[in-house]
Amino acid sequence: MSRDVGGGVYGVVMASTVCVASGCASAVDADAPLDLCDWHLSVAADWAGAQDGVTDLLPSPCVLCDSRLGVRWPSGWVCAVCEWRVGDVVDGELAPPRVDVVYYLGYADRVKIGTTAQPRRRLRVLWHDRLLAFERGDRLVERRRHDQFGAERFARTEWFQLSDALAAHIDALRAGIEDPWQQFARWTSEAIARRGA
Repeated sequence: MSRDVGGGVYGVVMASTVCVASGCASAVDADAPLDLCDWHLSVAADWAGAQDGVTDLLPSPCVLCDSRLGVRWPSGWVCAVCEWRVGDVVDGELAPPRVDVVYYLGYADRVKIGTTAQPRRRLRVLWHDRLLAFERGDRLVERRRHDQFGAERFARTEWFQLSDALAAHIDALRAGIEDPWQQFARWTSEAIARRGA
């Protein structure tokens, strides 16, 4: 039902066949979300992209984390995973930054809690079914976790029985994280950016 209010009819949706942009008489596509011609819709999309960035495939994989997903801004591309600016070169003469992590590995109903600054190398040599999570931290954080979950610990090892409390802690670490490796790549990228490499 429509009502006449102040000389305008409200409640009835009428699509314009001509672009409503000032001075434009181009046709509007019947499927267009707004009464704008293709060119004005494109301009509006570009404007919105300049405000929010446009997620798309990177021109080439990220040099830091190897991701193919990026965000295109008017000033250039950044990796959607680690936010490294595409085109910035990592100084190969500098050693990679040290990013200490506490890792949580799953094997059957057990969890290994350990620490390393080189998780790919360390995890290659450890028996496990799956990587459950990473937590930023060094031996001090690892020791706190060993104490925190001491009741579940297998004597004189870094292995723990998976309990409700340990599962809840791991779930909290994983909240919003699809892949712990992407999280580690982001931490590495941040460390490189902080030192100005």
